[in-house]
Amino acid sequence: MDFDVIVIGGGAVGENVAWRTAAGGLSTALIEKELVGGECSYWACMPSKALLRSGHAVAAANRLKGVVGATLDPKAVLERRNGFTSNWDDASQVQWAESENITVLRGDGEITGEREVTVAGADGRTVHRARQAVVVCTGSVPKMPPLDGIADTPVWTSRQATSAQEVPESLVVLGGGVVGVELAQAWARLGSKVTIAVSGDRPLPKLEDFVGPMVADGLREDGVEVVLNARATSIAPGALTLQDGRVLKGSEILVATGRVPATEDAKPLTIDDTGLVSGVDGRWLYAAGDVTGRALLTHQGKYQARAVGTAILERSRGFEPKDRSAGQAWADHVAVPQIVFTDPEVAFVGHTAAEARAAGRDIRVVDLDIAVAGSSLQADGYQGKARMVVDERTRTLVGVTFVGQDVAEMLHAATVAIVGEVTVDQLWHAVPSYPTMSEVWLRLLEAYGL
Repeated sequence: MDFDVIVIGGGAVGENVAWRTAAGGLSTALIEKELVGGECSYWACMPSKALLRSGHAVAAANRLKGVVGATLDPKAVLERRNGFTSNWDDASQVQWAESENITVLRGDGEITGEREVTVAGADGRTVHRARQAVVVCTGSVPKMPPLDGIADTPVWTSRQATSAQEVPESLVVLGGGVVGVELAQAWARLGSKVTIAVSGDRPLPKLEDFVGPMVADGLREDGVEVVLNARATSIAPGALTLQDGRVLKGSEILVATGRVPATEDAKPLTIDDTGLVSGVDGRWLYAAGDVTGRALLTHQGKYQARAVGTAILERSRGFEPKDRSAGQAWADHVAVPQIVFTDPEVAFVGHTAAEARAAGRDIRVVDLDIAVAGSSLQADGYQGKARMVVDERTRTLVGVTFVGQDVAEMLHAATVAIVGEVTVDQLWHAVPSYPTMSEVWLRLLEAYGL
């Protein structure tokens, strides 16, 4: 069959491209070899946050005087998580796609020629052609470290760690990134004895320097053993050996050492802001999401997907996407928001202070404890920090970080400020409601000198 648009990869990113082009009147096929809805729906964002949320609620309740005996029921938490994944059944996702005039093709999609995709499915191989565009949305896969014994050792990746039906007696987590710290805390709160091995002097090393130590303290409060400067050399069933000779033991070992694009060579597809893949003639091959290596985040991939879908529609009608229009994912370069759903939560957007200085910006950094009326109401003895990075030449924000209980919902205001290039002088007139935690914005601006 021929289509106007063929999308390879039926995860959240591919779904968004397909929906946008189909809604614009282009015949669209969506190819998926596993479950429509992809990693985020079944093995990442949704199940991991479902595992975390109940523990966060109990911890928050127990920080308030007057709440007595809030506890977790691990079995019920796992059942709730299963509900969010529809028990790993994608029937509802397929039904949605078909209701939006998207043709779902089951199988492994491979580009076999210009505008040509071959699908290897249960009924054999079929060849399809795209009149307008082929879009690669194949996502990413876990990156496995070169440890002795890893090829022969059954380990957990994020998939097993988000879909396990029983709480492991003990768990060793290799990796101090987002996946590692989130799942270490989730399983610790559900009753597992957890050890996390962090290769450097703090988890989350790419973030502002105060973030990792605060998250590590939160893990320790939940009984997690945090092993820093832990260089792993070999792995065997139930045992992870470090460079200094220590052996960390657990009934399961979670390898959380990053992800790589799901391409044949594990290298990202370089794109422009409309999603066109570099080095391919004819302006027909696009990509979006993790496979581009730009920002391995579902929401950012969906943003790219909306830009790609818009660009394809506009070009099909003879127009070129305008600068900073909906057909260009330009915010990838300046304002990528991310939340680490640990307790304390980490919410950040834009550039760290170190990144801004390395880029040659004249910046001023404002640091504050989150100590306002709203935070004192949120939790007795609330502990949190905020950082605002200001470009002194333009007097605009280029980076914001919050760490603390329930800071996630404050992040979008910072994202709007950075994307909108709002000056600190204008922000002074964006009055935060009292008594909310957002009052920290007023305190940051006062500390800046307004």
